[in-house]
Order: sequence, then structure tokens, then C-alpha cells
Amino acid sequence: MKAKNIAAILASLSMLAGCGKAKTDTVRIGVIAELTGAIPAVGASCRNGAQMAAQEINDAGGIEIGGVKKKVELFIEDSASKPEQAAGVAQKLINRSDVVAIVGPNSSSNALPASEIAEKSGTVLVTPWSTDPKTTLDSKTQQPKKFVFRACFTDTFEGKVLGGFARKELKAGKAAILYDVASDVLKTQAEIFKKSFEENGGRVVAMETYTKGDKDFSSQFTKIKSAGPDLIFLPSYYTDVPLQVQQARRLGIKVPFLGSDAWSSEDLVRMCGADCEGSYLLNHYSPGTTNPVTQKFIAAYKGLYDGAVPDDVAALSYDAFQVLAKSVAMAGTLDRTAVRDALSRIPAYPGVTGTIKYGADSGDPVKGAVILRIKNGGFAWFADVQP
Repeated sequence: MKAKNIAAILASLSMLAGCGKAKTDTVRIGVIAELTGAIPAVGASCRNGAQMAAQEINDAGGIEIGGVKKKVELFIEDSASKPEQAAGVAQKLINRSDVVAIVGPNSSSNALPASEIAEKSGTVLVTPWSTDPKTTLDSKTQQPKKFVFRACFTDTFEGKVLGGFARKELKAGKAAILYDVASDVLKTQAEIFKKSFEENGGRVVAMETYTKGDKDFSSQFTKIKSAGPDLIFLPSYYTDVPLQVQQARRLGIKVPFLGSDAWSSEDLVRMCGADCEGSYLLNHYSPGTTNPVTQKFIAAYKGLYDGAVPDDVAALSYDAFQVLAKSVAMAGTLDRTAVRDALSRIPAYPGVTGTIKYGADSGDPVKGAVILRIKNGGFAWFADVQP
């Protein structure tokens, strides 16, 4: 990031977690991002999107509450991609920093424990990127949580769309699946894809698993190759995909790969190179869209962050922050329950990742998605998908 941009952000935001009750002259909002650990690119994008949104709000004078504009004060915490740390910093933000609401975490394994803390304390939490349906559901009753929302679609929608796309658009008759058995969200994506693909007339001929940290996938891909699939569904995080695809190619597997939104970092394309060329994935938005709202966001983001193109996490984090800010303004108070009530009835918000609107009894927005194809070393728009 340019030095002048760093100075501008630091001048308008406070990123030091304080103690005690919230100041009456600021709107304290927490951010939990995976800044270190397994998926640091995700955390960096979340932080960037939130900082950009907060800076824009502050540059415009702040959030109007009771006729008075108050500046946003950010409190950024690192989950380190660890569920227990995500829960711990959520508790810290709520009890010590006294935030009115939280944006993040992103990965479902971190968002789930943080959401439990937020729900119990009656504090709004909006996760930008957690697609696991369980994130917004009470673990005991399976009813929607009251204070937990998301800015993205769910795995139920994602798996269903990808299964139909593989069968109808890619004309695959046989599919194989490789997924991380230790990750609930990736396992769910695999299972829903299988159900959708088979309901559309396809047949899953191999369903192999691995565990986070594995480096050798030759056994799984040997079995997959023997099954003769037309396509391989690989719902792995972007950090694992390059090694997996490269090993498959070395074994002579030439069929296309299909990925989930877990693929959505530019780091994947850089690390995977030509081996991932021609692969498809589902994502939350495309930088190639002609939507003027999205293009305005992209241009501003590139200007702030040295020409970097925002990925889906940055865009979703920006949307989550803006929707939350509008809810605070609608509530007209920093009361956490009032902010929650305002968020549940917020009018359709034209976000950079699509329109966001919640029902009174659900923290899951109804929104579409895009299919991207890896082409010429980048993510290219391929098709829009509506719910």
C-alpha cells in the first residue's frame, strides 16, 4: 500500500483495541480477519475491504445518529485461522473494546465459534465469506440465530448450482470428488454437489478424501484416474489446490477441475500456473462485470491499494461493512439490539457483490453468484447464476 494511503487510513481510523465502555463520539466496529495462519490472503482482503469502507464513511463525515455524525473507529483482531482464537478475540471485542458490531471472521471454521459468542452476548456479527449453513443457525434448535448474518450465499446454494453446472453446461456424465474430510464446510460442499449432480442425471464414480496438512495425493488421484471421470470437483482452499492439481496432471489426468469459492484468491492462479488453466469455479462476484457500482468500487480499491484488484473477500467485506453501517444509521442508536433489528429489515442494498436483503427471520441473504473460468492466467467471467 502507498505510504500516503497508509497515513490517510491511520489518520481516520483507530485500530488499537481499547478497554471499557464505548466512547459516545465514535461508532466502534470490530473486524476479525485471518491475518496469519493458513489463509492470510483472505484475512488481508477482509481487512482491506473493511478499512476502505470505514475510510469512505469517515471521509463523508461519519454515520449520522440522532442528528449527529459520528466517526467509525475500527478494532481489528487476528483469528490466526484458529477457531479458539476467533472465539477469544470475539469475546475481547465485545467485552473489552465494547464494539457495537463485528465484521468477520471469514472461513466457516472461524466464523462458527465467533458467531456463538456474538449470539450469546447479543452482538451483531456479519461474516463476509462463511458459506456454511450452520453459521447462522442455532446448534440446538436449528432455528436462525438472531444476531448473526452473512454477506455471501450458502453452501446449499453453491453445491446445488455447481452440480447442475457440471451436468448441464459442462456436459459431464461422470464426476469424481476430492475433499478435506476434516473441514465441515468443504465436506458439505462435496456432499451437496454429489446430490445435485446425481439429481441432474450424472454419476459420481469416485469420492476421495484427504486431511488438512496432507502433501501427497497420488493414491487418491490414482483411484480417480481409474474411475474415468469427465470432471473432478475439488472444493479445496486456494492454498491446497495448486499442489493437488499439479500432482493430478503429473499422473496424466487431463479432465477439467471444478472448484468452489474457496479457490477465489489470485494466489491460486499464480501458484498453479498452466496446470489450472481451463478450470472453473463458483464465486461471489467478478471484477469483469459491467455493473457501475462494482466498477466504482474496484477503481477506488485499486487506487488505495497500489493497483491490486479486489478479490471476493475484499468485496464481500466492503459490502458487509456498508450494510452494517447503514443499519446503525437506521437504528439511530448504538444499542446492539436496535442495530440487529434495523439490519433484519434493511431495504435491498445494491452491493458490489449483488443485492443484499434479509428476511425478518434469517441472516442469509438471497443473492446470485458467478461462474469464473481460469483463462490466460487469470479469473475470467463465464456466466451469471441466479437463485
